[in-house]
Amino acid sequence: MFALPRPAAPEAPHPRRRALLGLLPALALASAPPTRALAGGRSRLILSGPPATVSFPLIHMMESGALEPLARQIEFRLWTNPDQLRALALEGAVDIMAVPSNVGANLHNRGVPLTLLNVSVWGVLWMISRSPDMRTLADFRGMEIALPFRADMPDILFSLLAKHQGLDPKHDFQIRYVATPMDAMQLLLMRRVDHALLAEPAVSVALRKTHSFPLSAVAPDLYRSVSLTQEWGRVLSRPARIPQAGIAALGAAREDRALIDAVREAYARSQTWCEANPRECGERVSRHIEMVTPEAVADAMQASVRHLTSAREARPELEFFFEQLLADQPGLIGGKLPDAAFYA
Repeated sequence: MFALPRPAAPEAPHPRRRALLGLLPALALASAPPTRALAGGRSRLILSGPPATVSFPLIHMMESGALEPLARQIEFRLWTNPDQLRALALEGAVDIMAVPSNVGANLHNRGVPLTLLNVSVWGVLWMISRSPDMRTLADFRGMEIALPFRADMPDILFSLLAKHQGLDPKHDFQIRYVATPMDAMQLLLMRRVDHALLAEPAVSVALRKTHSFPLSAVAPDLYRSVSLTQEWGRVLSRPARIPQAGIAALGAAREDRALIDAVREAYARSQTWCEANPRECGERVSRHIEMVTPEAVADAMQASVRHLTSAREARPELEFFFEQLLADQPGLIGGKLPDAAFYA
């Protein structure tokens, strides 16, 4: 059994994270055993992902029947925070999983059998504000910001980009950490905070809700403010795209070349279909992720950076990102750059 891979953080684990770690035995019992290959295909193929754009093609792949030749049963399991992701990976409960790139690297470096297949998310993080005048992260100095997933992707990128602008994330901002993007969205809608860092589709959900009764009376004006993707390009003199997330194969699935090739090809076709048919994609996604609407999914597709590449092709940009983390908090990716086996 592998030791639970966790990114090191400069502070003690958040209480909510400690509670989630305590649920690992229950999660292990609830998880189905790993898929076993049968003659002519698998008995079951388990896909997993978060309520985010990286999961939209996975859901379309399942609903469209693209993977039916590979297994008798195709299942999608939603994870809603990085601790659930790590637990599922640790227990070998899924075959194909959407992962933030740093979490995938951390798991791989700590011995979990995980291979990154592609990178499909290159920019989905936005500052959402009641003020229409914010242009850079520096404009939020001294203000309270709701921020989900402490010590994971949103927090990592916010801190990294703030530091590159000479800002101290702990002292120049009032960070209010919350468990999920939807929690941050609710704080915005109820006017508990005026600014939040959100990922798509939570951004589009929030903007849609502010124009609908009865919430329009509570939160009449929210604005899509600073794009962290644009800040990345501006501050680091790089292309305006960040290799944030993709899909990975775990356990025995990573040794099945035919399965990996079929999944990568199906994912690319489904992403193209979703981009060409955002409303229809939204209708499919909303059947599996109840917190989003078809309209919000369509909005999220339009607002996201469109770029899909294999993990191997993305390796130079991934390594640049990982090197930034190594220089600041090396434990976030397991203390070293992942080796070549990480990149399919």
